[in-house]
Amino acid sequence: MKTLVLIDGNALLHRAYHALPPLKTKKGELVNAVYGFFSVLLKFLKELKPDYSAVAFDVAGPTFRDLEYKEYKAKRKKPPQELYDQIPRIKEIVKAFNIPIYEKQGFEADDIIGTIIQKTQDRRPKTEIIVVTGDLDALQLVNDKTKIYILRKGIKDTAIYDKKAIVERYGLEPKQIIDFKGLKGDPSDNIPGVPGIGEKTAIELLKRFKSLENLYKKIDQEEIDPKLKARLLEYKEQAFFSQYLATIKKDAPIDFDLVKCQWKKFDKKTIIELFEDLDFKSLIKRLPE
Repeated sequence: MKTLVLIDGNALLHRAYHALPPLKTKKGELVNAVYGFFSVLLKFLKELKPDYSAVAFDVAGPTFRDLEYKEYKAKRKKPPQELYDQIPRIKEIVKAFNIPIYEKQGFEADDIIGTIIQKTQDRRPKTEIIVVTGDLDALQLVNDKTKIYILRKGIKDTAIYDKKAIVERYGLEPKQIIDFKGLKGDPSDNIPGVPGIGEKTAIELLKRFKSLENLYKKIDQEEIDPKLKARLLEYKEQAFFSQYLATIKKDAPIDFDLVKCQWKKFDKKTIIELFEDLDFKSLIKRLPE
């Protein structure tokens, strides 16, 4: 079975930047995010041995979510410019590894990954897909052929989530994650959900009704706590809008070609020169043969 590994470039970039001290080259260039990014990349190359690989990035500017909901991610503190300044370096080295980069104005890296998964499973249904990310939003993408390689803390503590692991962790199926966020919301993305409904209540409702749609379809037929029912009815529109905001797109307009993602030999001399320029001696020793 062939394996496609997809990397959420922005999630990995942010995780690396915040996990590592402010490493600088002899020339004074800040490179902690670059170092962390490629430390993880070399780790997954060794562990996962992909047949295909690609990296997805966000693009500067508003996404469709920002345009439809001005408060989307509004409470997040804007990362420092020195984080963004490291992105060109990362993209330069990713390209030197012969790994294609996918991005699209108006869409997040999550949406690009969701679209690539959909296109791959439509055309090559037997392909196993592993998503490397630090973002738990990606759990909704898990299915029989898709797993999430999650960075839990820093860049060394990792775990792989398949359907069974998600059920064990949340008591929910992957497809219920968006319904869970529709009810509970997501403070990190400033998605409101239904006020007063926390994780426990959201899970209980979804275990009972299976989906947000079915909950509202049967809300007048089933016995539900009067106060909870009133809250659900009052914020019905907000619940479905929150579900929509939390849903990763699978139809972003990108031109994806799996053949171009085939893992092939890279110019090791070029990578060594790039790493030497950044004083990444320890990473040079970890390069695959």
